[in-house]
Amino acid sequence: MPLSYSDAKIQAKAELLGLVQPGSQLPRRLRGKVVAALAAEQQRPAVADDVPLATSIIVEPGGGITVDGRPFPWIVQADRIEVTIGPDGAGMVRLTIPAANVQITKPATPESENRA
Repeated sequence: MPLSYSDAKIQAKAELLGLVQPGSQLPRRLRGKVVAALAAEQQRPAVADDVPLATSIIVEPGGGITVDGRPFPWIVQADRIEVTIGPDGAGMVRLTIPAANVQITKPATPESENRA
């Protein structure tokens, strides 16, 4: 699906990114960066209520990890654990999980979308 953005939308995003002052012309050499930023926003998955959210993640010395009170079931490289915690205690944990084989599957397309 080709992407298309109006000049006004590109200009507004460039101003928001601080690449140009309001009312100034966007240099042609920066146009691609702005379009890439707009496309990246469109690609981001929307936050949905059905996305799993852990109630609690505990990272212990030595690499032990529990998620919602259950041991994390995979091998984790302890040196690649990144933890970010906000003032309210909520946060994000990034783990490196080594694997001999990785598969990325495409979700099944509903039959109604298969019809052209």
